[in-house]
Amino acid sequence: MRSTCRRRIAPHSCRQRQRRHAARRQRQPGFTLIELMIVVAIIGILGAVGLPLYQNYIVKARVGNALRSVDAVKTAVGVCIQEQGGVLAGCNAGSRGVPTFTPTKEVTSAAITDGVIVATLSSGVGAGVDGKTITFTPSAGSSSVVWTNTTTITHAEARTLVERNNPPAAAASGAAS
Repeated sequence: MRSTCRRRIAPHSCRQRQRRHAARRQRQPGFTLIELMIVVAIIGILGAVGLPLYQNYIVKARVGNALRSVDAVKTAVGVCIQEQGGVLAGCNAGSRGVPTFTPTKEVTSAAITDGVIVATLSSGVGAGVDGKTITFTPSAGSSSVVWTNTTTITHAEARTLVERNNPPAAAASGAAS
């Protein structure tokens, strides 16, 4: 091996320079194992927290779609009740201007009897929701129809979403059960 050091420089300082230069050449760029393990741990923690929140969001969105899919029928039932002077009897699916329900992705069927709508949820909506029912019960007032929602849903956040807009008396009795 030929020396690249000049003769004027002291031999020991030349060797030190050669060692430093060789050490720089041997270092390879990249991440250390500990750095990669930290990144994997952070991604795991974010996944463990984020996945359940995302699943709850999906279930709530699907239940919200189910509630909105019954709105047209609720409006027709409300008109039927108002036209009959506040009487709920006879406001059934397919009569007195109340349409039959068209199934959606979230709601398999909806039975309408004397103004009460019982919507059966589809499978695939989410855990604690699949196949459960939501019952919309009208109460005729002097100038409006007030709806009370009850459900067999066991998913806590979805159940809260269904019962959120109940009148205060119904909300208090629903919370007691």
